[in-house]
Amino acid sequence: MLRDITLGQYYQSDSVIHRLDPRVKLSGTIIFIISLFVVNNFIGYAIAGLFLAWVIKVSKVPFRFMVKGMKSIVMLLVITVVFNLFLTPGEAVVTVWKLKITKEGIEIAVKMAIRLVFLIIGSSVMTLTTTPNNLTDGLESLMKPFKIFHVPVHEVAMMMAIALRFIPILLEETDKIMKAQIARGADFESGNLVKKAKSLVPLLVPLFISAFRRANDLAMAMEARCYRGGEHRTKMKPLQYKKRDGLAYLTVFLYLAVCILGGRILPGLFMAP
Repeated sequence: MLRDITLGQYYQSDSVIHRLDPRVKLSGTIIFIISLFVVNNFIGYAIAGLFLAWVIKVSKVPFRFMVKGMKSIVMLLVITVVFNLFLTPGEAVVTVWKLKITKEGIEIAVKMAIRLVFLIIGSSVMTLTTTPNNLTDGLESLMKPFKIFHVPVHEVAMMMAIALRFIPILLEETDKIMKAQIARGADFESGNLVKKAKSLVPLLVPLFISAFRRANDLAMAMEARCYRGGEHRTKMKPLQYKKRDGLAYLTVFLYLAVCILGGRILPGLFMAP
């Protein structure tokens, strides 16, 4: 299960999406997420799904890799759907004891599930096609306007990139510790909720120790190299927009326009007498 989490991992490939400026991918991801909440009908979601499928195909990241990353949010997805099914008032379709599934609940549950799936996959495309260093540079560049409010932009971007990069490392470490504990007779599956919580103690303690040790090693390495962030720091590869980045921006905004207009105009055409 831990190996199924793809967040923070980079998939090496030679594609147009990989070669795009990280600022384009960050902005495109934000616009895609906005489109999922602006549109509130299935025609809009169909347009978003087709756009996302096209981006995945162009990125040359295997679709099974995306589906693999979805396994980690199955429980969250199920909880979201169940809560919307049973707690949304409206016209009852199925009644189970004192609980009832409403027509409005089914519609909202399906829409929320689609949004969550598209949101996770869309964000995964960005992280899978962008190296942590490029992601840091892109975040810092996009957050420059916040310097007016004395926000430490470089430090914030660096912390976010390091946290994202450490996710797969800590997951791999957790997997190793679990296998070592199971080999020593630990049982993480059987028993009630309290017993399962207690069985996690031998897992969490060494994991926290490992995380603090890695953080300390990273801090010492940065100090040994006289790392100083913030103002007057130069970059070996400064970000520069190219023609393909402009075309990518145009494509993303065109998608947003089609998604909004298609999601609002087409339903009216179908419902017209």
